[in-house]
Amino acid sequence: METKHNYETTDVALAKLKEMGYAIDFNVEFEEILRDAENYQIDHLYRYEGASNPDDESTVYGISNINSGKKGVFVAGNLSLIEGKKRDIILGLEMKYKNSVSS
Repeated sequence: METKHNYETTDVALAKLKEMGYAIDFNVEFEEILRDAENYQIDHLYRYEGASNPDDESTVYGISNINSGKKGVFVAGNLSLIEGKKRDIILGLEMKYKNSVSS
């Protein structure tokens, strides 16, 4: 479920996801997703926008491997600033997530 927050922080979202077992930091360990992107999915998506500046945004993703059950988080600011392949994979996972939520 995507949730827009004006009052919570990324730290709060990360703490909630950690309580649910999302322990891997995919910002550091993204190679695993790069090798096997089709077997990953976004389970939780938290998007934050700055109160005074819409460009001040961040997104916290709760991501899991559908085969192994491994769970972790990925945090992004503006996705257009993320390097090519990593950005493409996150956008692809986000589109798959949004399609599954709207179905």
